[in-house]
Amino acid sequence: MKESTAIASGYTSVQQNNMTLIAHRGNTAGKNPDLENTPAYIDVAVAKGYDVEVDVWYVEDKYYLGHDSPEIETTLEYLDNDKFWCHCKNVGALAQLVKHGVHCFFHQSDDVTLTSRGILWTFPKKELMEGSVCVMPELGYTGPLDQCSGICSDFVEDYKA
Repeated sequence: MKESTAIASGYTSVQQNNMTLIAHRGNTAGKNPDLENTPAYIDVAVAKGYDVEVDVWYVEDKYYLGHDSPEIETTLEYLDNDKFWCHCKNVGALAQLVKHGVHCFFHQSDDVTLTSRGILWTFPKKELMEGSVCVMPELGYTGPLDQCSGICSDFVEDYKA
């Protein structure tokens, strides 16, 4: 299992800076591909106090969770959660979630994208900016982590004070 950046760098006190900790696909202590993006797994991360990045598709008038493809049907009501950061996997999902005021974003390989709430979402290994969310710091990042407003990681438990 890959050691997290938080442990490797000794950086463990982001909560002091009021950073939002975001569980990538519901992961809090490492990748778990069999459970990622499933409602039960997402709900456990929220119950632990984390925000969650979820992968969302909109196909034939239905919402789905799933990273590489639409896998688990869900509802707009479920996605409309202040703890969710909905990563729209297709343009249809982006259009629908923006229309309904759900916090979301769309990106592929951009250095940074803007969420529907005006928050900078920094692609892994890219330059961090003041107030941005550092995505997957375990893959690498450039710039001081403590200038960020949040961290999205498979290892968010490692960043909790």
